[in-house]
Amino acid sequence: MIATLLFVAFLALMFLGVPIGAALGLAGATAIALANAETQWFGLLAVPQNFYAGLGKYPLLAIPMFVLVGSIFDRSGVALRLVNFAVAIVGRGPGMLPLVAICVAMFMGGISGSGPATAAAVGGVMIAAMARAGYPAGYSASVVAGAAATDILIPPSVAFIIYSVLVPGASVPALFAAGMFPGVLAGLALIIPAVWLARRHKMGQLEASLPRPPLWRSLKDAAWGLAAPVVILGGMRMGWFTPTEAAVVAVFYGLFVGMVVHRTIRLRDLFPILREAGELSAVILLVVSLAGIFAFSLSTLGVIDPVTRGIVESGLGERGVLALIIVLLLFLGMFLDGISIMLIFVPLMQPIMQHYQWDVVWFGVVLVLTIAVGQFTPPMAVNLMVSAKIAQVRMESTTRWVLWLVLAMCLAMLAVVVWPQIALWLPARLGY
Repeated sequence: MIATLLFVAFLALMFLGVPIGAALGLAGATAIALANAETQWFGLLAVPQNFYAGLGKYPLLAIPMFVLVGSIFDRSGVALRLVNFAVAIVGRGPGMLPLVAICVAMFMGGISGSGPATAAAVGGVMIAAMARAGYPAGYSASVVAGAAATDILIPPSVAFIIYSVLVPGASVPALFAAGMFPGVLAGLALIIPAVWLARRHKMGQLEASLPRPPLWRSLKDAAWGLAAPVVILGGMRMGWFTPTEAAVVAVFYGLFVGMVVHRTIRLRDLFPILREAGELSAVILLVVSLAGIFAFSLSTLGVIDPVTRGIVESGLGERGVLALIIVLLLFLGMFLDGISIMLIFVPLMQPIMQHYQWDVVWFGVVLVLTIAVGQFTPPMAVNLMVSAKIAQVRMESTTRWVLWLVLAMCLAMLAVVVWPQIALWLPARLGY
C-alpha cells in the first residue's frame, strides 16, 4: 500500500507542476514517514542523511566543473571558429551546413558533455547561418537538437558520471571510453537523413553563393578549440589527472583561451558565467540529492525485489525484457529529462542487470543512448526546446523533420544492442 502511495504521490506532484526534484524528495519522505508510523520523527532522520549521501560523492564534483566549461566555451566564440573551419573543409552546397552542424556539435561534446549547452552554443551560430542559406527554421532546429543529443555519449559526459555513482563497478574512464564509438555512430546516423532531407526538399539553395572561409586561416583560428578535447581526454588517458580533476583543468584551459587567446571573455563577464553555471549545477545536484531520498524509500519499502521478480518471471525472456526497458525509456524520454530518468529507474534496473549478467558498462551506454534519443523527441524534448527557441519556431513545426532523425538514432542504438563490442572494444583495448 505504501509502495503504491509512493508512486502515486510522485506522479500527482508532477502533474501539479511541482519540480521533479522536489516531487522525488517529498514522495520519498512521505513514504519513509508512513513506513515508520510508530516512530515517525525518528524515521524521518533518514531524509537528511540520504539527502547528504546522495550529494556527497567524489565523482559528482566533476558536474559543476563541466557545466562551467560549457558556459565558458559558449561565450569564448569557439563554436563559431569550429564552424568556419568545418565549412572550409567540406565546402558549400546543399546539405553541407547540416553536416557541419552535426560534426561541430559532436566535437563540442568532447568539451562540455551537456546536450542543452551544446544546443545553445552551436544553435546560436548554425541556425542563423542556415537561415541565410535558405534552410527552413524548423529543419535547422531539428538538426541542431539531434546533433546536441550525441554530447551525453561523447566524453566527458555528465550522464556517465551520474551512472557511475549509481552503479557499482561502472568506472568513469571505462564509461567515457565506451561512449566514444556509439557517440560517433549516432552522429553519422544523423548525417544521413539530415543531408538526404536537405537535398530531397531542395533546401539551402543560397548556400553555394556564400563565401567559403580560407582553410589555413580558419584552422589557425580553431586550433585552440580543436586542442581542448585532446587536453581533457588525453590527460586522463596519460594518467595526469582523474576525470574530476580533468574538469578543473578544462575550466582553466577554457578561461585561458577565452581571456588570453581570443580575448572574447573579460573580467566583468566572469560573474554572469559563474552565475549561469552555478544555477544549472545547483538544479542538477539538487535533483541528484533529492532522488537519493526516493531511492532509499524504494529499498526500505521493499519495492525493488518484487518489481525485479515480476519482470524476470513475466515470460518475456532476456531479449524481451531488454526491449521492454528500451521502449519504456524512449517513452519516458519524451516527458522527463535524462538525469531524472536515470535517478529514478537505474536503482530498479540494477537487480535486472545482475540477474541477466549484463555488462554494466555496455548497459550504461545503451541507457544513455536511449536517453539521448529522448532529448530531441517531442513533446518535451529539452534539446529541441532550446534549439526551437533560438530558431523562434514552435516545436510543432519541427515534427516532420525531427522524426527522421529520431529514427536514425534509434537504429544506431539497436546496433549497439545487437553488437555490444561497438561499446566494449575501446575500454577493453585501453585496459579499463
